[in-house]
Amino acid sequence: MDEHRAEPRELGDFLRSRRARIRPEDAGYASGSGLRRVPGLRREELAHLAGVSVDYYVRLEQGRNRGVSDTVLDAVADALRLDQDERAHLFRLARPRKTPPEPRQAVDDAAPRTGVQQLLDWITAPALIMGHRMDVVAWNHSVCTLITDFAALPVAERNLCRLHLLNDEIGPRYPDREMIAREAVGHLRIAAGRFPQDPKLWQLIGELTTHSEEFRRHWERHTVRTKSYGLKRINHPEAGPLTLSYEITHFPQDPELSLLVYTAAPGSPEEEALRVMAKE
Repeated sequence: MDEHRAEPRELGDFLRSRRARIRPEDAGYASGSGLRRVPGLRREELAHLAGVSVDYYVRLEQGRNRGVSDTVLDAVADALRLDQDERAHLFRLARPRKTPPEPRQAVDDAAPRTGVQQLLDWITAPALIMGHRMDVVAWNHSVCTLITDFAALPVAERNLCRLHLLNDEIGPRYPDREMIAREAVGHLRIAAGRFPQDPKLWQLIGELTTHSEEFRRHWERHTVRTKSYGLKRINHPEAGPLTLSYEITHFPQDPELSLLVYTAAPGSPEEEALRVMAKE
């Protein structure tokens, strides 16, 4: 899959997907005015709403306008009703760096520094470290009892997206597969905008697109979303159904590393289950 060399197509596909989701009547246009070959707004209607010429917008959608200003991008984002994550994604796609920064080798393909592993070992709650591709690069004992023994997996399979969506043993434990797929797509779509020349990332996206119908559906919709906290339901083979909270944070000096920690409400059955897991 060689999409990592086709940033202009990514930009055009993203803009078209966002035009398609806006009903013409909601933007002040009669839906029955003229033959509409595709759903949503036409290019000329979006250009009018953004206050730019049709030719200018067409060149932007085709990836031929790399000098676009903040003002124009903000106007287009407003016209498309983009949220904060989508707006940031639009800016990244419209103005990629001449030499996109490559992910640091230590972050993506090797264990993090000793202090990070020591931090994990001191945390009694299930916790792990992942890179921008959601590759798990470090973990503690508790998270192995909750999810899987990461040390026993081949390095290529230590990836949360793969485990949730492609692993026949682990995937079915998560009843909210649709939500998991949406969040995975949102995370990887943003990563693809930041690191468009990362071949390992595009290899992962290609694998997930080929083998996961849930992932493929959201990828085709250009779902973009960041998620730093929430709830995760797990049907654990020993502890039974669990509903856990999770928090994700980053390391200032290692911005591509994310710390993921699972917790439970005080006094809940889940808290007791996590306590037992930590001792196993």
